[in-house]
Amino acid sequence: MKANTRAKKIIAGALIALLMTGLCACAGQADDSVTEADNSAAATEYLTKEDITVNETFTDDSDGGHAIEVSGEEAEYANIGVTKTGEADGDEADFYGENSAVFATEKGTLTIKDSLIETNGTHANAVFSYGEGTTVSIADSVIETQGNCSGGLMTTGGGTMNAENLTINTSGRSSAAIRSDRGGGTVTVTKGYYKTTGTGSPVIYSTADITVNDAYMESTASQGVVVEGKNSVTLNNDTLVADNNQKNSDKSEYYQAVMIYQSMSGDAAEGTSSFTANGGSITNKNGDIFFVNNTATEISLSGVEITNEDAGGVFLRAEAAGWGSEGSNGGKVNMNASGQTINGDMLVDDISTLNLYLKDKSAFSGSINPDGQSGDVYVEIEDGSTWTLTADSYISGLTVNEGSAIDLNGYKLYVDGKEYSAGSSSTGEAFDISTGSGSGSGAPDGMPGGNGPGGEPPEKPDGEGGPGGQGGPGGNPPSGNGGEPPEKPDGNN
Repeated sequence: MKANTRAKKIIAGALIALLMTGLCACAGQADDSVTEADNSAAATEYLTKEDITVNETFTDDSDGGHAIEVSGEEAEYANIGVTKTGEADGDEADFYGENSAVFATEKGTLTIKDSLIETNGTHANAVFSYGEGTTVSIADSVIETQGNCSGGLMTTGGGTMNAENLTINTSGRSSAAIRSDRGGGTVTVTKGYYKTTGTGSPVIYSTADITVNDAYMESTASQGVVVEGKNSVTLNNDTLVADNNQKNSDKSEYYQAVMIYQSMSGDAAEGTSSFTANGGSITNKNGDIFFVNNTATEISLSGVEITNEDAGGVFLRAEAAGWGSEGSNGGKVNMNASGQTINGDMLVDDISTLNLYLKDKSAFSGSINPDGQSGDVYVEIEDGSTWTLTADSYISGLTVNEGSAIDLNGYKLYVDGKEYSAGSSSTGEAFDISTGSGSGSGAPDGMPGGNGPGGEPPEKPDGEGGPGGQGGPGGNPPSGNGGEPPEKPDGNN
């Protein structure tokens, strides 16, 4: 038995560069295990194994089994140790929770406190909530997963996950700390420490509605956050540190802290997604801050300290990549800045769209499409907000009152091909981003995520899983369901 010191550790210092790895699907060998004393870019509090008193243990080493399963009932556990090994493969694990250490389904209600949960197996997610009406609440606990495709918290099929003050470390490939898959659900995380070190393992992979409050999050080999399809991530006063540093896919040549896209796999409904950050900080180690492709999104930023440590990276890149059909797979973005400082360029290719709104004394320092006119770009600057150019810029429309809101800083601004005169007013019109997003996979009307040409399901990213491990090897689940999980086979409920 371990002494329940409940002491919280304070860690501070420089981030250790770990694992030259990047985006991948659920394949290959897991990375080295995570140590408990990794330094962080900012001081934070976190729980360790030594803080947990284990009074009862639950183990499972079978392929596909669970150490704890709650189905259609209420259950509470405290001061338990859970250990899970064993293997699984594909949709049964990603969609339905096969091989997860702790599994709740059939409108069950599960509460876990002061516990330690560890897994070491392929597709061995730690805590899984499946199905509408199912609720899992977990607090003051430590989760570690070592195998590939093994998330910390996993939610699918409309389930609910509530977490508070957790420490989650994952080290396998495609093993997001906070993860969802087909059918999504609602996830709320408050406080805690969440770190991933595996290839293709963002801290958050969202095909759900995910909110994180007052937490520390760090990825050392992947994006910090990925949002797929018509889903959302909201960060409130969080610290996010992302180091996406190696590719194993030719679908995109860029690295980024936050990626918003549509894979066309059928795991996420098509439509306008959202990423919201209020307060806190985002630190990017490599590449760009935001990358949007093959979808439409609302990005809302308010008082976030955003730092890009890569001088060659841009603030926003909206352009086509390897998902969707060529010619219709750009990024469509409404960027809403409120009391926000933005430093860095914004690049919008010729099939993408950006509407940039600067409000509540926001300050943007950077250029937009400095190499010349490209996609549709509209900029609206509210009185009290400013744009300082750092290079020539080319946009399609502009709304600004007469005055000093735009500092040309020695450069030229072209609006619909005409040079803007310093201090003058302008009235423009925003572009519609709601149609034509995420298109190009042959989906029939009313059936988002429909079959591709010839009736074949569209290819998953990398031909397998998306960044964060959506889908198993081969990863082409039946499409046409707009993100709803396929019916559970009889006898496997």
